[in-house]
Amino acid sequence: MELVMKAFSIREYKDTRSGFGEALLELGRENKNVVALCADLTGSLKMDKFAMEFPDRFYQAGIAEANMISVAAGLTIGGKIPFTGTFANFSTGRVYDQIRQSVAYSQKNVKICASHAGLTLGEDGASHQILEDIGLMKILPNMTVINPCDFNQTKAATFAIAEYYGPVYLRFGRPKMPNFMPDDVPFEIGKAITLKEGSDVSIFATGHLVWKAVEAGMKLAEQGIDAEVINIHTIKPLDEEVILKSVFKTGCAVTAEEHEINGGLGDSIAQLLVRKLPAPVEMIAVLDKFGESGNPGELMIKYGLDTPNIVDAALKTIKRK
Repeated sequence: MELVMKAFSIREYKDTRSGFGEALLELGRENKNVVALCADLTGSLKMDKFAMEFPDRFYQAGIAEANMISVAAGLTIGGKIPFTGTFANFSTGRVYDQIRQSVAYSQKNVKICASHAGLTLGEDGASHQILEDIGLMKILPNMTVINPCDFNQTKAATFAIAEYYGPVYLRFGRPKMPNFMPDDVPFEIGKAITLKEGSDVSIFATGHLVWKAVEAGMKLAEQGIDAEVINIHTIKPLDEEVILKSVFKTGCAVTAEEHEINGGLGDSIAQLLVRKLPAPVEMIAVLDKFGESGNPGELMIKYGLDTPNIVDAALKTIKRK
C-alpha cells in the first residue's frame, strides 16, 4: 500500500497502548465473542474500560502469565476471541513454552497484546525492557507479528487482528509518541506503507522508529538525498514485494527498530535481500546489549535509536553501493 505524504506533521502526542485500549472497548461492543484476559496490569494495558463494561467477558489472571495464555488458548475452542494483556517481557519471555505449545503449534486464535516493549519502558530498567520479543515471536511457525508506529495505527491494528484468524503478537508501548498516521488509513496485515517515495536509499522502520525515519528523510532531503521511507508495521509476514521493489530502485537500505539487532526487522530484511536481491544494508537497533534505567528519550539517544543515527546510516549505506 502506498501513502505518499507530501507534508509530515505531528497531530498530537499519544501513547500507543491507549490506541489498543480504545479499540478493545469498541470491539467488545461489536462482537460478543471478544474476551479479554490480563495479568494484574489492567490499568497499564488500558483494559480497565473493557473490564468495567464487560465484567462477564474479562478475566483477571493475576501474576500468572503462563496460566493466562493457557486459559486463552482454551477459550478459543468455544469460539471466543481472546486478547491477552501484560508487559511485553511477561507476554513473551516468561510464557514462551505456553505460547509455543498451546498457541502457535496448535494454531489457536489468541491475540497476545504486549505493552511496555523496548527501551521506552524507561525507568523500570533492563529486567522489564525486553528487546528480543520480536525475535522470539517471529521464529514461531504460524505466528503473525505486528509492531505499529503510533496511536492511530495501533488502534487500527487491534481491529484488524480481531478479524484475522490465527495467533498474533501485537507490540506497543507506554510513552506518548508522535501520532501522525491518518486515522482513516486501513490496516492491512502484511502490507507495508510507503510514507515517502525516493530514489537514493530505502529506509525501513517499525514501531516508535517510524517517526524518526520520517525525520531522517527530511534531514536527508536538506542534503539533496532522496530517501524512500517505508513503515513496516508487520514484521511477519513480511511485505517482500514492497521491500524488493524499493531496494531494486534505490540500491541500498537502512532498517530502524527499537529491538535487538539480532532477531528483529533488520535480520528479516537482510535475510530477504541475501536470498533475492543482494544490496548493502545498515541497521539501527540495540547492539547486543540489555537496556538500563533512565528517561525513555535519553535512552533512545544513548543506544543510537534516533534521527541523526538513521541519517548517518543512510549516508554510510549509500557509499557502499
